[in-house]
Amino acid sequence: MKVLIVACGNYASQGYGCPGEWKCLTAAAKKEGEFAQYEDNVQVIGFLECECNGRQLIANIGCVKKNSDFDAIHFSTCMAKPWPNCPYMDIDELAGKVEEKFGVKVIKGTHNYG
Repeated sequence: MKVLIVACGNYASQGYGCPGEWKCLTAAAKKEGEFAQYEDNVQVIGFLECECNGRQLIANIGCVKKNSDFDAIHFSTCMAKPWPNCPYMDIDELAGKVEEKFGVKVIKGTHNYG
């Protein structure tokens, strides 16, 4: 299973309790959290950060898609369940737009680590 992970850039770079991609990549490697649903091995083919105000995210996913195929996109836990909520976009609406544009499932979450 080839996956692309998209994380909240603010959480990763501003120190909102997220140590960057470590938790997401660990969960993928160990098939924990939302990655436990896959029978096959999980191969992370890319890790993107959504940068405020999210305007370039779909274009950036498109750049990855041109160069690497993926079966699913995971919105990181910090992106799917942020506190406070993102002031720029509704995560469900964004997931719908991404699924429609790229024809792949968007899973909201990556890990259950505290």
